[in-house]
Amino acid sequence: MDIRPDQQSEDEEQPVARERHRLLHGSWPRRLLKAALVLLALPYVLVLLYALPFVRPVSTLMFADLALLRGYDRQWVAFDDIAPVLVQSVMMSEDGQFCAHGGVDWVQMRGVVEDALDGETTRGASTIPMQTAKNLFLWNGRSFIRKGMELPLALWADLVWSKRRTMEIYLNVAEWGPGIYGIEAAARHYFKVPASKLSRRQSALLAVALPNPFTRVASRPGRGMQRIAGIVERRARGAGGYISCLYG
Repeated sequence: MDIRPDQQSEDEEQPVARERHRLLHGSWPRRLLKAALVLLALPYVLVLLYALPFVRPVSTLMFADLALLRGYDRQWVAFDDIAPVLVQSVMMSEDGQFCAHGGVDWVQMRGVVEDALDGETTRGASTIPMQTAKNLFLWNGRSFIRKGMELPLALWADLVWSKRRTMEIYLNVAEWGPGIYGIEAAARHYFKVPASKLSRRQSALLAVALPNPFTRVASRPGRGMQRIAGIVERRARGAGGYISCLYG
């Protein structure tokens, strides 16, 4: 059977076209998968970078403020230039077992899971390494997806960083109000003093403000906030061995 030249040309082009279509459209899923894997792996690489003492990390919220052209106030301060009473207050308010656990307080976490399974209102169980991982790499809001990403990051960060480095990063990226990040900016904004000169009461008020710095203003505490600050202040006075990993 004779084949016309134009028919032969079409028969030859069809496999080429199919192969081109396969390469063009089949590569997108692979590219998306590779991009997703890179995004997932990036925080673990950055944790290694952030272990270097001269690196000053910024949080995702800071990036968001820059992207929205709002700017932010953050003045990095070394751990040794932060008043110990502030460190004690934050630790006793946010994560009393900071020196004892490896990034995650599994006892508290188990209690949260049990409460959730029983249909009860869950309490917070985020450690300082978990909060630091969230601030640096993730987003605000409660979700199982975020928590599932947060846990291994916290464990990895606690393995790579010293306890002092973890606390230093946390206190320099924590949000203390709209556009106010880090303890130095917070101390100067609310009390007109550097972080090294904070009093015990000022430190307790700043620690109490951390869970919700938009409604709890350290320089204008309500009666309830003052009461909680008094409890934190008493706990900070008796911190003793709880902070041995930071000032031992």
